Amino acid sequence: MSLGNKTLATLPTGVERPRYDRSKLTAGIVHIGLGNFHRAHQAWYLHRLMQQGEALDWAIIGAGVRPGDAAMRDKLLEQDCLTTLIELDPSGTSAEVTGAMIDFLPVEEDNATLITTMTDPAIRIVSLTVTEGGYFLDGSGALDTSHGDIIHDATYPDAPRTAFGAIIAALKARRDRGLMPFTCQCCDNLQNNGEILRQVIIGLAELSAPDLADWINENAAFPNAMVDCIVPATGQAERDLVHKIGIDDAAPVTHENYRQWVIEDRFCAGRPPWENVGATLTQDVHAYESMKIRMLNAGHQVLANVGEILGLPTISSCMQDAQVSAFFSKVQTEEIAPYVDAVPDLSPQKYLALIEKRFANPAIRDTTRRVAFDGSSRHFGFVIPILQDAIEAKGSIVGLALVEALWARMCAGLREDGSVIEPNDPHWMALTEAAVKARSNPGAWLEQSVFYAGVADDMAFKAAFDDWLTLIWRDGARAALDRYLAT
Repeated sequence: MSLGNKTLATLPTGVERPRYDRSKLTAGIVHIGLGNFHRAHQAWYLHRLMQQGEALDWAIIGAGVRPGDAAMRDKLLEQDCLTTLIELDPSGTSAEVTGAMIDFLPVEEDNATLITTMTDPAIRIVSLTVTEGGYFLDGSGALDTSHGDIIHDATYPDAPRTAFGAIIAALKARRDRGLMPFTCQCCDNLQNNGEILRQVIIGLAELSAPDLADWINENAAFPNAMVDCIVPATGQAERDLVHKIGIDDAAPVTHENYRQWVIEDRFCAGRPPWENVGATLTQDVHAYESMKIRMLNAGHQVLANVGEILGLPTISSCMQDAQVSAFFSKVQTEEIAPYVDAVPDLSPQKYLALIEKRFANPAIRDTTRRVAFDGSSRHFGFVIPILQDAIEAKGSIVGLALVEALWARMCAGLREDGSVIEPNDPHWMALTEAAVKARSNPGAWLEQSVFYAGVADDMAFKAAFDDWLTLIWRDGARAALDRYLAT
């Protein structure tokens, strides 16, 4: 059955669907970067509110700033912006059609329609999921003012290429019309993600309009948030699954049966009452962010790189491998958890047990390739900060050094069975060049100062990294895991 407003009443039995009148929804949010995660997470929370008769004036308008976003736009508009969510659990599968999104803007080089839409006073939140590597940060974590897109947006602020330039142009138009700003809400996996978004917006605005930058800084809001739900990429298997259920959805989303959203309650133009459907609103997100980013996101990198080297196709298959799962547990327990604070009702040890259960879910086909993607951002953002804390505390770094050596080995582009690891990072060519050099000179990998400036001079880390990478190339990844697990 084709998915659309006209077929909602006749969807297969057992499929949950919108109980609200979608024709009466009005927009309050523009979301930029509308992929699977947003539809399974933020849009789902809003849909749940609407199912209770709340937040009907907070519907989502989708947007994208990359040419590739146009394909998603076509698919979703064809089905009235409805999405089938399929929850995958070892005990069974369930499906739900959500309808909190009501439009998807055209994808334009100058982002003119996006800017006009964000200028509308009805839009009170502009949210983003543009991936961890999409914030134009340099090696020090500051805005990379040498990037071509940033230079363009600073030079031509009325015709920006980036989401951030479009946001600034819309905020300028609102200021010039005497309107208050909207809240800028980052939903990406970044520590202090709201502050990072503020830094990028203010930093870019200062390049062309310092007075506007001051106005944004004083009046707009950039709440920090922690988001969590495992959402695999959609491929033919997922499309086949939704067809088996009886729905023709061109862009279905599968997800685990777990969600968490912790939001700093700091909004300048109101917000939906997300706490009514399970989100946590707080004044201090940092401890939640730190626990999730360090244990789950860094933990993903612990698994995915060795998984790629060994040809383990999914995260669940990594967890089913006794040696790899033991490696994961040991690194987490001895070298990550000591640098994570407890949050209300949840210790690091309990959170680790929860993560292990989630990662081991065989119903979730979350590929090691997807999780290993953009390691240059994910190691820099998730793993290296833990390593820095461990070095400062004079704690063990042997396992973390092995994690980094496995990343270096993976970036050489060949699995141990000889099969090719296709390019999987925006900086793949540079990473591969460094990885090939590091085969005979491990220190060449650590010379990538954009990642290792804060740790490469630590002699204990450097020695451990050299030993691990030498052993991996000589005897294989499993030999390295064996040695580490024996310590």
